[in-house]
Amino acid sequence: MVGDATYMLGAMVPASLPIAHATENVSQDARPLGTNRQLLRRISSLRNAWTLVFLYLQTIVIMWGAITYPLFGIPIAFVLMGRAHAQFASLMHESAHRVLFANKRINDTVGRWLLGFVVFTSTDAYRRVHMAHHRQEFGPDEPDIALYANYPVTLASFQRKLVRDATGQTGIRLLRQQLRGVTSPDARVRHTLWKMIGVQALLFGICLALGHWWIYPVLWVLPFLTMWRVINRLRSIAEHGGLRADSDRRITTHSVRQNWLARFYLVPYNIGFHLAHHVDAGLPFRSLPRFHRQLLSAGYVAEPYEYTSYRQLWVALRAA
Repeated sequence: MVGDATYMLGAMVPASLPIAHATENVSQDARPLGTNRQLLRRISSLRNAWTLVFLYLQTIVIMWGAITYPLFGIPIAFVLMGRAHAQFASLMHESAHRVLFANKRINDTVGRWLLGFVVFTSTDAYRRVHMAHHRQEFGPDEPDIALYANYPVTLASFQRKLVRDATGQTGIRLLRQQLRGVTSPDARVRHTLWKMIGVQALLFGICLALGHWWIYPVLWVLPFLTMWRVINRLRSIAEHGGLRADSDRRITTHSVRQNWLARFYLVPYNIGFHLAHHVDAGLPFRSLPRFHRQLLSAGYVAEPYEYTSYRQLWVALRAA
């Protein structure tokens, strides 16, 4: 199916879908019902606060290891900081959906200052475009259609994309575009960008004050421009690559069986349960595994619709 003159959509839509049935927990179209919906939507603010604190502590420990044991600590830390950026982005995504903290003001303040600006992102701007994505995947306001479209691609094309990501070409291009906002005629864009720059200056200042200025460019900025970009592409195309707009979320969103390695590095905080997230975008991340199990019980998700691993899906994505 051709979405417009530029993008080819729908080439990886499943040939058939499992036949779903209503259960005591979900309707036939997979929406959570009644009390189950209320339980699934419950936000664990205190647990999420500890998750945030632990993320910061973990990041500090990784950097301490690189300083203390530089020979093997720096390469290991570099790889792990790609994961850290994925973790910050995942929790920022929770804040954008306003399901990180039950208190809206706390949710938005933490989302902006402790998660978004820290990873070069305006959480408010992200929320605006991301809600367009949820209103209609692959619709006229879809912000990331260029990332999802035209799959499957050839192996050579797939490799070129990953090389551009891994060598920083994609990250530098996007960061350069973002920094042009300092001269934007929109005051909101300018002010937000200067706040983000201020947070980054603070991070660099902390590293400088501790006598290890190199930590900021080597173990924060560089992994963001390289490792995180690879992670972001592999995760994003595994969510929606090669699909198309439809009222059935199984035609807009892939489902991939989760394993410990993927959940550790690629899709932290349950973000890999992406079909469940798109069926009900108001569920906090802690509820997604349980909701996914309910979708399995209802027959909404079943073989061969669900990919058994990310590797299997990535092979399909490069099978043109």
